Amino acid sequence: MEIFWKITGAVLLSLVLGMTVDKQERDIGLVLSMLVCCLGSLGAVSCLEPVLDFFRELQGAAGFPAGLLTSLIKAVGIALVAEIAAAICTDAGKGALGKILQMLGSAAVLTLSLPLFRELTGIIKEMVRDL
Repeated sequence: MEIFWKITGAVLLSLVLGMTVDKQERDIGLVLSMLVCCLGSLGAVSCLEPVLDFFRELQGAAGFPAGLLTSLIKAVGIALVAEIAAAICTDAGKGALGKILQMLGSAAVLTLSLPLFRELTGIIKEMVRDL
């Protein structure tokens, strides 16, 4: 959790610096925000390593195909990246571009979720057949 506090401090510091710089040069403030977003994303990935380990254990215990867990992790990653990129676009005054990124992220997540839906459909069919 130490990484959480460090990155939170960096985000708040960049907020203060960005607000100061925005008065003179908006582009520098935007680049600063983008860099801190990248730093925060890397920190989040490192914080989520124990969660990923748990998912791997769960996958082995439940006997799920390896691709399902990979698809789930990719879908979550795409959703987060799309949300952060959309927020940066909105900060830059390009809200329409941000909305397009959100829509694209949703489409990508749905596409990656198809194997999960297929597996779920198979499980439901087996349950109905056993009744």
